[in-house]
Amino acid sequence: MKLRPFLSLTLAGMAFSALAQTHAEGVEYYEADQIDNAKELLLRNHNLSGTDKAISYYYQGLIALKQNNITLAAENFNKGAETNPEYPYNYIGLGQIDLMGDTPKVADQNFKKAESLAKKDVGVLVAVARAYDAVDPVKYAKEIDKLMEKAHKKDIKEPAIYIFEGDRLAREQKYGEAGAKYEMALSYDPNATAAYFKYANLFSQVNPQYGINMLQKLLQLNPNSALGQRSLANAYYQQSMFKEAADEYGKYVKNPNHFKQDEDRYAFLLFYGQNYQDGYNYASQLLKNDPNNFTAKRYQFMNAAQLPAMADQLLPMAEALYADHLKDSKNTFAPIDYLLIADEMQKAAAKTDDKEQKEKYLSEAASVLQDGIKNMPTNASFYKQLAMLDVDRNDMAGASEAYSGYLENTKNPGYNDMIQASVFAYYAGVQYKESDPAKANAFFTKAGEYADKATEEYPGMYRPLKIKGDISLQQGNNEEGINYYIQAIDKLEGMDGDTSRYASDAKNMYNAVGNSYLDKKDNATAKRYFNGYLKYDPNNTDYQKFVNSL
Repeated sequence: MKLRPFLSLTLAGMAFSALAQTHAEGVEYYEADQIDNAKELLLRNHNLSGTDKAISYYYQGLIALKQNNITLAAENFNKGAETNPEYPYNYIGLGQIDLMGDTPKVADQNFKKAESLAKKDVGVLVAVARAYDAVDPVKYAKEIDKLMEKAHKKDIKEPAIYIFEGDRLAREQKYGEAGAKYEMALSYDPNATAAYFKYANLFSQVNPQYGINMLQKLLQLNPNSALGQRSLANAYYQQSMFKEAADEYGKYVKNPNHFKQDEDRYAFLLFYGQNYQDGYNYASQLLKNDPNNFTAKRYQFMNAAQLPAMADQLLPMAEALYADHLKDSKNTFAPIDYLLIADEMQKAAAKTDDKEQKEKYLSEAASVLQDGIKNMPTNASFYKQLAMLDVDRNDMAGASEAYSGYLENTKNPGYNDMIQASVFAYYAGVQYKESDPAKANAFFTKAGEYADKATEEYPGMYRPLKIKGDISLQQGNNEEGINYYIQAIDKLEGMDGDTSRYASDAKNMYNAVGNSYLDKKDNATAKRYFNGYLKYDPNNTDYQKFVNSL
């Protein structure tokens, strides 16, 4: 009877159902080189009915060797041999430990015992070769070559041969040759599970679609493979195919062999795939099973925030989620958590007429964003939202400082960014004009600098000159301010297209310049600018009468 643990436990060979939980799932992960996941499944399923404990111990022993725990490895191999003395592979594991202890003769005795127990199993020869290779591929090159030559002669169609040869080539970064070996394994046995995963991994970077195709073929053979479902879902995710990834994860999380942490990934994919109702329902189901699942709470709230029907429930959800975050340092947030929670608090502030309650909500929102900045100081979105929040609080100095933080953490800020920063600094200056003139002038200077940067970004726009005119007028430099307005008007009049959207600025500037010329007794020039005002407000009959009287 052929045992071949590396390949006899292929998907089709195992034919495990969607509900099966045995050693086989852990073996599958081990063969795919996912050691930590293999360990978790082997331990999880070790005592379940259907698990062959001799096989389970063997793979647990191999994992212990990879994790440099020789004592545990020996313990597992010995338990496996005691459980089933006729199962050959645990003797190979013990032989590998003997090699590591530099006792090759003792190792050889264990290897020969394994071969004697499965004389027709070519997989045993390959497993012994793997043991030599794992210890020292150079020192034991002759032994490895001899074993592989023997394996080829015994059964040239044995896929384990080509998977091992492919692994060695991949280790030497000969990826093309390694891929060819994995293809050979599949040509001899389309159910050679490990070959699919190893081949897909080789192509995950250079040709992701090819890797996806391989995983799809695997799942055609056995749609219930948890590893296949998980790997395909992750392959889709790496290519930003969020809908496809979510669909595959939807199958995977129903598989009893899924990992708890992958439930979070599924919730994430439902949200970013814009499946908000499904995402909310899934997160809610997770919370029924575990009310303390912080990640489920996060995604429940994130999805709810996108559902109009949930609007009235969002504030208490946001407050409870933030309280949980503060309660335990392990309850970490992503940027979107901070932004959505702060946004709900700002919305609550906008809905109330109670000044104290409004300030409470705005203060809480500010604390949330400041917490975000503390934990992720380079995230520009926090600074921008905090600036807008400070505007709501009528704290223009705070808005200006926060927006400066936004610019500092934004790659290549543009014209609109500079204009916004200039406007915030200008109004901060106005706010401090009476109470702290020095501070006001510092903000006015800052506003002017941002206006100059905006001009550098977009020389044809009038707005930076208008802002500089506003600053000069606030500082009492009336003639300078009017000159800036005149330059801004020239820019505005030279702009192509419809300028009606700038009506408010235009009327302000035309009126101010017209009055300045009126003061100088230059009625003709004043009238010209007043007529410019009327272009943006043609139905203002009172203003028309005033102009006609000049």
